Amino acid sequence: MTLEQGMLFAILLCTIALFIWGRWRHDTVALATLMAAVAAGLVPTDTAFSGFGHPAVITVACVLVLSYALQNSGAVDLLARKLLPANSGVMATIALLTTLVTLLSAFMNNVGAMALMMPVAIQAATRLKLTPGQVLMPVAFGSILGGMTTLIGTPPNLIVSGFRDSSQGSSFAMFDFSPVGVLVALAGLAFITLVGWRLVPKRQQGGVEGFDTASYLTEVRVDAKGKADGLRLAALEQLLEEADAQVVGLVRNKFRVSAPTGYRMLKADDVLVIEAEPESLGNILSELGLTLEENVKADVDITDAEKTSGSGKEEVLLELAVMPDAQLIGRSAADLSLRSRFGINLLALSRQGNRSIKRLRRTELVAGDVLLMQGDAELLSAFASEYGCVPLAERSIQVPDKRRIWLTSIIMLGAVAGAAFGLVPAAISFAAGVLASMLFKALPLSKVYQAIDWPVVVLLAALIPVAEAMLSTGAAALLAELMLSHLSQGSAVITLILLLVLTMTLSDFMNNAATAAVMCPIALSIANQLDVSSDTFLMAVAIGASCAFLTPIGHQNNTLILGPGGFKFGDYWRLGLPLELLVVAVSVPALLYFWPL
Repeated sequence: MTLEQGMLFAILLCTIALFIWGRWRHDTVALATLMAAVAAGLVPTDTAFSGFGHPAVITVACVLVLSYALQNSGAVDLLARKLLPANSGVMATIALLTTLVTLLSAFMNNVGAMALMMPVAIQAATRLKLTPGQVLMPVAFGSILGGMTTLIGTPPNLIVSGFRDSSQGSSFAMFDFSPVGVLVALAGLAFITLVGWRLVPKRQQGGVEGFDTASYLTEVRVDAKGKADGLRLAALEQLLEEADAQVVGLVRNKFRVSAPTGYRMLKADDVLVIEAEPESLGNILSELGLTLEENVKADVDITDAEKTSGSGKEEVLLELAVMPDAQLIGRSAADLSLRSRFGINLLALSRQGNRSIKRLRRTELVAGDVLLMQGDAELLSAFASEYGCVPLAERSIQVPDKRRIWLTSIIMLGAVAGAAFGLVPAAISFAAGVLASMLFKALPLSKVYQAIDWPVVVLLAALIPVAEAMLSTGAAALLAELMLSHLSQGSAVITLILLLVLTMTLSDFMNNAATAAVMCPIALSIANQLDVSSDTFLMAVAIGASCAFLTPIGHQNNTLILGPGGFKFGDYWRLGLPLELLVVAVSVPALLYFWPL
C-alpha cells in the first residue's frame, strides 16, 4: 500500500463513519471529504470542482425541476383519484398504491412521489383500520424499487452511468436499467403485497378517528388561580396519569429544570413540558387550568400575517411531517418566527424514538418530526409548501390545471424520449426540458431553483473527484485485489454477489449516491482484474445502492415515514431484510443473463 492509498483510505473511512454518525448533513461531509483530499494532494486543485459540471450532476438537478413541475400540476392527484377505488380491500389497496408510486418513481424524483402519496396512504390506512405504518412502509419501499428501473429514477443510476462513460466512452441508455430493475421491482411488489405488509410492526391502533401519531411534547403555562396553581408536581402527575400523559420538564423564570422533583410546588406562569396524546390535550388543559404556551404568546403578539389574513377565517389544527430535504431541518420555531411571519403556531412536536425536553420553541427540528400546527388553513398550506412539509390529515385535492398537466407531461415525455432514443445526451435533453418549462411557464420561475435539492447536488459534485482519485491512486484496484484473493477466491459470480451485498449494506447506513460514487471505482477495478465486462458489476452497484431497506437513514423516503408511521430505528429490518434477500436472489441471475460476464 502506498502513502497516497493509505491517506485516501483514511479519508474514506472517516467519511463513511461521519455518514453513519449522521451528526452533520451529507453535503457537509462530502465537501469536507473533498477538501481533505485536496489538502492531501490526492485531488488536483484545478479539478477539485469539476464535479459541478459532471453530466450526472446536471441531470439530477434538471430531473428534480421537471419532477417538481409535474408534481405541482395536479397530474398525480388526478391519476390517484382515477386509479384508486374507494372500496378496495387491504391487499388490493396496497398493491395499487405501491404499483402507482413505483411507476411514478421511475420517471420523477422518488421523494416527491412519496410525498404526494403519503396523505393518500394514510387515508387508506384509516379506511382499512390499519396502522399508518402498515401502508406507509410498503409505499416507501415501492418508491425505492421504482427508482432502479430507469436512468433518471434515482441518482445512483446516473452516477453509475457517468463512470461507464468515463471508462468506456459511452454511458448507459435510459432503459438499460429496466431489464434487471423491472424484474426486481416486480418481485419486490409481489412480496410486499402478498406477505410483506403483514411484517410491518403495528406501532399504533388503527381506527376511523384519523391519523394517530406518537405522543406529543407540548408546552403549557400554569394559569393564575387555576387548579394546577399551588399544586405539588407529584399530585399533578397523578392527575396526568389518568390521561396517559406525563411531565418531562419545567421552566420557571426562564430556567429549565429537566427532571423536576415531585415535591416542587407549581406557581402561576410556570411552563410545563408535558408528553401527551393529541386527543388528550383538550381535557388536560381545561381540567387543570393550563394554557398552551403558544396561545399565551398569541394574545400579545399580533402580527402582520394576521392583519393581512383577516380576522374572520377559521383556525384549524394540522399535522405536518418534516421532509428529509426540508428547510426546517436544524431550525427552531423561534428561528423561523412562525407567528410574526406566517401567523401560525407550533403547538406540539412528536419525534419517534427520541424525546427532547428543551423548550419547544427552541427545539431544532429534524427529518421525520411531526408538527402539530395551529392557524388559518391557507397560511398553514403556504408554510408547508415553502418549508417542505407534508400534511398528514385529509387534504382537499386541488382542481387540476388541465393546461399545466398536459404541458408538464409533454415536456417530461419529450425529455425522456430525447435521452431514451439517444438523440442527445441525457443532461442536454433534461436541461432542454427545464428551459421549455421556464419558457412556457409550466413552473413559476421563482420555483425553479427551489425545486433543486442542493445538498444532493453538492454531495455528488464533491464526491465525484474523490471517487476518481480512487482510480488514479490505485486504491480501488487494491480493494478489488483483496476482495478477489481473500473472499471470492477469484470467482466472478461470488465476487458479484459480495459486491452487491457490500453495496446494499453501505447504502443502508449512508447516502445512496455517495455509496454509488465510492463503489463504482471498485467495481471497475474488479472487472479489469477478472478481465470480464464491467457492465455487470456497475449494474450490481446500481441495484445495491438503490436497495436501502434496513434502516430509516438509508433512504430519504425511509426517513420521511419514521414519524408518521410511529416507527423506531429497528423496525425496518422486519420487512427490509427479507426484501433485500429477495433482491439478491432475483438480481444476480438477472444480471448474469442480461449483462453476461
